[in-house]
Amino acid sequence: MAKLQTGCCREFMTTTMTSIASSLPVPEIPAVTRDVPQPLQQSTISAHMDLGKVRLNAMVVFTTALGFVVGSQTVPHDFNWLALLWTCTGTFLAAMGASSFNKAIEARRDAKMHRTRKRPLCTGRLTRTYAAAFGLVSCMMGIVMLVYLATPLAAVLAAANVIIYALLYTPLKPVATVNTLVGAIVGGIPPMLGWAAATGSLDLAAYVLGGILFIWQIPHFLALCWIYREDYARGGFKMLPITDRTGRRTSGVALIYAVLLMPLCLFLALLRHDDLPFVGIPFVALSFLLTLGMILCALHFAITRANQQARRLFFASIIYLPLLAIIIMFDAVLTRGIAEAGHPPGVRIEVQKQDSDFVDPARAPAQSPVSAAPTAVIAAPASK
Repeated sequence: MAKLQTGCCREFMTTTMTSIASSLPVPEIPAVTRDVPQPLQQSTISAHMDLGKVRLNAMVVFTTALGFVVGSQTVPHDFNWLALLWTCTGTFLAAMGASSFNKAIEARRDAKMHRTRKRPLCTGRLTRTYAAAFGLVSCMMGIVMLVYLATPLAAVLAAANVIIYALLYTPLKPVATVNTLVGAIVGGIPPMLGWAAATGSLDLAAYVLGGILFIWQIPHFLALCWIYREDYARGGFKMLPITDRTGRRTSGVALIYAVLLMPLCLFLALLRHDDLPFVGIPFVALSFLLTLGMILCALHFAITRANQQARRLFFASIIYLPLLAIIIMFDAVLTRGIAEAGHPPGVRIEVQKQDSDFVDPARAPAQSPVSAAPTAVIAAPASK
């Protein structure tokens, strides 16, 4: 009997609580969809790193350091580490500013691409106005730093690079395929900037370094664009792989430019300064092997025109550039050090001066005692 009463009470309580709970208003909980901007969870620092393309611009700073180190071998003073630091910092700030301008202009197109739709401006993490303001401040800081702490020529090159990137290359991307060549100019300027910061001028070798960077970017970017050609088309960009359905022109151009790297590297080895080479035999051998590997990857891409081979070419180009830059820097420093150790420039000049003033007594013409007397420095006054 007690069990029956307990069961009835339990059933009564359950029924009562259920009816009360059903009568209460249920708050609406918004459904979680794929459209919720995930980057909102990112930190402010990571958003600004993405805005300024920090990882990409790290390579810009590295190639700037390449030009500074090689250019420093042409000036007769000790290596200025502080000047290198200011040059790299100013270049990095200017590059971040240019990237911010690029992101502000392309925000709507980036939002249509799968590869870029999670960027801070596409998700609302940052606004386009803020990106433009951040870019302006960053560019001004970098250029002013280069003017006062590096050289005015380096600042001019940095300003030119920002203008070309933000006002020429970026607007051209949805208009004409020639934008790739314009963008390659932007990538070729940093080593020249570094050279100008170290020397205050531009030598032929500086243009060759810039040419290597210019040529390298064509197969690098064409391989990337071929892999993501559908995504670039979705964003409304005019790229060669989009108009080239078969990939024959894209892979052919990539192969041609990869081959052009070979004579350009060899030409750098032929250049000299003060009768001393910029680089030596180690650079010639190692650059030949590196460039040959790049050419083979481009050749495989030209034969197959497959995404897999394009990806291999892309990663080969990523490995190629830093290795080549390291080889150039170390070989330039090593070659100059060895040459100056064997023939110190100061000693050579002194010897030449002494040799030019020295007269062998055995070969000297006979002179009278009168002619051997010292001549007057000031002419005697004329007789009246």
